Amino acid sequence: MNDTSPEMDKRFQEMIMAKSGQERLLMGFSMFETARRQVIATIKGGNADIKKELFVRFYGADFSQEEMEKILQAMG
Repeated sequence: MNDTSPEMDKRFQEMIMAKSGQERLLMGFSMFETARRQVIATIKGGNADIKKELFVRFYGADFSQEEMEKILQAMG
């Protein structure tokens, strides 16, 4: 779904591209950290569970079920 007008989308792109590469990279790090904290807030369990659940939520679609089981087993 895209409910942003083409004019506003263009303006947003121009604003982002006006930033330096370092500024855009730092924005990306900040957004990832915010997403990570939101996911952690929804997870119940101990630290090992959080580590595994974060991996599954962020990278679960990148691996087959068999690969995912191997990775999670290796995580402890």
